[in-house]
Amino acid sequence: MPSRRLLLRSAMAGLLPFGARFAQAQGYPTSPLRLVVGFPAGGPNDTLARLIAEWLSRRLGQTVAVENQPGNAGNVATAAVVRAVPDGYTLLLVGPANAISASIPEKLDFVFLRDIAPVGGITREPLVLLVHPAVPARSVAELTAYAKANPGKVRLASTGAWSSPHVSGELFRMLTGVSVEIVQYAGGGPALKALAAGEAQMMFEPMSAAIGFVRAGKLRALAVTTARRSPALPDVPTVADAVPGYEASAVTGVGVPRGTPAAIVERLNAEINAAFADAAMRAKLLDTGGMVLPETPAEFGKLLADETEKWGKVVRFARGNKD
Repeated sequence: MPSRRLLLRSAMAGLLPFGARFAQAQGYPTSPLRLVVGFPAGGPNDTLARLIAEWLSRRLGQTVAVENQPGNAGNVATAAVVRAVPDGYTLLLVGPANAISASIPEKLDFVFLRDIAPVGGITREPLVLLVHPAVPARSVAELTAYAKANPGKVRLASTGAWSSPHVSGELFRMLTGVSVEIVQYAGGGPALKALAAGEAQMMFEPMSAAIGFVRAGKLRALAVTTARRSPALPDVPTVADAVPGYEASAVTGVGVPRGTPAAIVERLNAEINAAFADAAMRAKLLDTGGMVLPETPAEFGKLLADETEKWGKVVRFARGNKD
């Protein structure tokens, strides 16, 4: 729980007149920052966080420390940032879990779209529709036909309930009407190993984790989930080529506590977007498997709202409420 001093600072920050907050923003930053990540070190979210933290440290002239607070599908970290003083020194690594969690029937003490102010995007990473080499399908259309001809015999590996791969699979079920058994594994590593071993027949997995298995020939990539093809797998079509309206991606960016001065939000947005114009930094971000996402705070906020609405429909479908 936050200390009394932290609560007092947070309350006082909200009471500062505009002029005082603007002056505070003009001298920003004067001390180290922290970037809170809702997942353990070593995963794709953590990798992006450390890249952008290193970049911001150089641009802002202050250390930006990555702080991993895993738990409850990223909600532990989000709650910590919501409670933080809105002064620009506590940032949140925003990911797909935030848009998905908004519709999960679990009581949270915050509302993501209300309590976290969008700063800007980092990347939009495709997921890859993977199948085991033994599956007699070399396209999405063939996989759909095979699944419909063999109801209940196709197992879809998932990286955990309501994860991005899980809801991507549920969206596929919703738009195609196929009947597949979803098998939950404790993370992407175990799920990929199970798929490669033939325990499951198909899976949706972020590009950064999937591409090594594809290049090694252990798994077959049928499609990418974004609206456009991925430069990482340029010869692989999109799911939407066979399933109109399908789009899924891991949208990642940065947010801050609601009430953070607009001048600070704009400064952070400008520094993040500068990364996309730097050839070396852009190459590092593209190497993670995603496409860079230069947006204004308002544009990123609209994208997060759209993602939340889309995944809300999928969650309701998966739970049997198809309205």
